[in-house]
Amino acid sequence: MKNTIRIEEAAMFALCLFGLYYLDAEWWYFPLVFLGPDISMIGYSAGKTTGALTYNLFHHKGIAVIVFIAGLYMGNYLLQVTGIILFGHSSMDRMFGYGLKLGRGFKYTHLGTIGKK
Repeated sequence: MKNTIRIEEAAMFALCLFGLYYLDAEWWYFPLVFLGPDISMIGYSAGKTTGALTYNLFHHKGIAVIVFIAGLYMGNYLLQVTGIILFGHSSMDRMFGYGLKLGRGFKYTHLGTIGKK
């Protein structure tokens, strides 16, 4: 099952890269897909619960879709690209086994525990 999820997430990640290409995004938007949303980990400096909340805010695919659709509705290019970046980054993370965080700590996710068992 894990391989099926990884393949599915890889396809969604590829779709996001295509979406940026289709929207004729500047070249520097592509590195944002890889690194941008991880700024949310700063929340862990305020504790596990706050860290999980801020991390999940930037890595929740539903929020990414809402941001993208809001960009379409308002004709706002920046919101569209931001939604694609958030969605693509979340897909990439899940492809590598990183899920939404639980309040117990960074290594506890909705996909299971990260690291050695």
